[in-house]
Order: sequence, then structure tokens, then C-alpha cells
Amino acid sequence: MNNSNPIGIFDSGIGGLTVVKSLDSSLANENIIYFGDTARVPYGSKSNSTVIEYSKQDAKFLLSKNVKMIVVACNTASSIALESLRKEFEIPVVGMIDPGAKAAIMATKNKKIGVIGTEATVSNKAYSNALLKLDDSINVFEKACPLFVPLAEEGWTDHKATILIAEEYLSELKKEKIDTLILGCTHYPILRNVIQEVIGKNVQLIDSGSAASVEVEAYLAGRGIKNTSNNIGTHQYYVSDVPKKFKQIAERFLGREVDHVNKIDLEELKII
Repeated sequence: MNNSNPIGIFDSGIGGLTVVKSLDSSLANENIIYFGDTARVPYGSKSNSTVIEYSKQDAKFLLSKNVKMIVVACNTASSIALESLRKEFEIPVVGMIDPGAKAAIMATKNKKIGVIGTEATVSNKAYSNALLKLDDSINVFEKACPLFVPLAEEGWTDHKATILIAEEYLSELKKEKIDTLILGCTHYPILRNVIQEVIGKNVQLIDSGSAASVEVEAYLAGRGIKNTSNNIGTHQYYVSDVPKKFKQIAERFLGREVDHVNKIDLEELKII
């Protein structure tokens, strides 16, 4: 394996771009290949077996591009498919759950941690299990917030509707007096300001994508596979549907121009 080989990142759609943005800050010289499964989004409403199958297809596609590690930039896939991916593939696979849980444990003072995520992430108790494994005295309060995903994609970061929905979703967590809140979906950092305003300034928000980026950097350094080039890394973007829409949203998420988005046919994805 060459150190200049790219990092592969996949998500069910566009939320994983927040992870790309975090990696840009800490590992600007790394080459990145991103795949968004926009034809089959969202994964959060799919069965566990379907999420595992889709995740394996996504990972195989990235492996066909000679990536040196895979980042599962989707909390749903991380909560359901991560172990299956690690058993099937030899390269390192990093998910969102454990890094986010570790960061929350370090942040909390009153041991009351809230988690917001998709229906699948919450129903699988992915963060609860990870948090309690680290510290069984932690009190965890989880809440599914499915409407945050389309709001983030629409760019409604300061819309009245977003504030009202956030107030509805977060009211239960406010009553529990949490001091730490895990943003358990990679779309949610787009709505960070609204979430912070509604939940209260004294609650620390944990971005699982940012936490995962720290783990990725440590993993690359530990394995001696960091890119040592002084050049800014290249980014390639692939999607399974609507590349034009992806490009528009990606530029809003990343805050810069995206040159080209490649469309991959689903049938091709299934036979890789």
C-alpha cells in the first residue's frame, strides 16, 4: 500500500460531507474518494440486513479505487454494519459511534448525555451501548430526529420551521438536564447553531464526524500510512443518483466549489 492512496468515505447520501470537511481541516494533504448512495438514501429507515448489504457494496466500490482505509461516515451504517465490514475486509474501517461516544464521555460533567440520530441509530441503541461500555454510570437519553436530515439538505439552517421542529424534538432532552449532546447523524452539524440555541448554551455538542476525524488521523499515524506529500490532497466524488443536486448541496456543505461529481449505476455497484 502506498501512503498516497486515498481515504475512502461512504455515506447513504450527503451528510458524510461534514466528515470530509473535518478531515480537510486536520489532513489537508490526504487524497479522498467519497461515495454517496443517493439513489437509496436514507439508510435510517431500512432493515438491518439491507443496511449491511448496501454498506458492503459501498465498501467494495471504494476498494476498487485502491483506498487505504474506509470511513463509514454514516451513523446508521456504523451502528449496524461496522463489524460485518471489519470481518470481511482487511483494510482499516473507522465508524462514527465509538469516536463520538469517547468524546462525549470526556466532555460530560454530570454524566447525563443526550443522543439525537436517525430512527435506526436510536432503535439499535448504538450510542447507549457504546457509552455504557465505557462508563456504566452514564445516564443516556436518546431521541430520533428524522426531519433534521431534509432540513439540512434544504439549507434551512436558520428557518423558523427548523427552530420549531428542534424545540419539539429537544424538549424531552432539556427536561433531563443533559450537559452533553451527541449529534448522532452526520447531517446534524449543518444545523448546529439552531440545535445549540434550542438545547441551551451550557450543553456541549459532540460532532461524531469531527471525533472520527481525530481517530482517522491517529490510525494513519499509528499504521505509518499518512500521506507525507506537501501538496493539497485531491477529492473525487461519486454518487448513485442526482449528481447535479449533490454538487449543489456539497458546495454549500463544504463552502467551496466541487469540480465534478461522477454517477455510478446501481447495477454496476451490485456486481463489483
